[in-house]
Amino acid sequence: MSLTLAMHIPDGFLSGGVAAGAAIPAIAAVAYGLRTADRELDEARVPLLGVLAAFIFAVQMLNFPIAGGTSGHLLGATLAAVLLGRWVACLVMAVVLLTQAFAFADGGITALGANVLNMGVLGALLAGYAVTAGRRVLPDTRVAFLGLVGGVAWLAVMVGAAATATELAVSGTVSLGTVLPAMLGVHALIGVGEAVITVAAVSAVLAARPDLIAGADVAHLSPGPPPRPATGREVTT
Repeated sequence: MSLTLAMHIPDGFLSGGVAAGAAIPAIAAVAYGLRTADRELDEARVPLLGVLAAFIFAVQMLNFPIAGGTSGHLLGATLAAVLLGRWVACLVMAVVLLTQAFAFADGGITALGANVLNMGVLGALLAGYAVTAGRRVLPDTRVAFLGLVGGVAWLAVMVGAAATATELAVSGTVSLGTVLPAMLGVHALIGVGEAVITVAAVSAVLAARPDLIAGADVAHLSPGPPPRPATGREVTT
């Protein structure tokens, strides 16, 4: 079996135990995300959910081949977590990955739970908690907030890559000493692009509609005119 190392794990690359073990927390997170979306999504964010899902789907379909059998792509989990809240972001990432697997064979069906865990659950939850924690200790300025978002976006990509490498190694597909440096090396570069795009998108939202930043009081960081008041309940990150 030829091996191409990428964030989307194909069928046959994970052992049954690893695939099942990864699927359990992925299913639980998606189920909780469904409950959260029903309870906390307000009218202002419903259109945003669809736009973000389409954007994340598009950027994840753009793979960047790297020498040595590796490839990488952007993730989008941090952007979704900042704008929708961490649990709804998990749900959006799962829908994107499900569509990619069944409609485009990008990622295996048997590895779907692992892919959702690596790219959706770990990425979105990490981003949501890290941004919330970081805002408590960093200066309450626009530069600090956007810098935090960029750093978390890079970190989310690295965590997803490390989880993918670990699952492949535990499954016996490739040794950890081979796959981990390769995945982290590739995605350290991909993560820089992820950070730049995420910061640019969040900066644009912050300037035009800071009320769409989920669960965060950031209106005073906006350089633009006072935002329109948000409708419905806030979504926490």
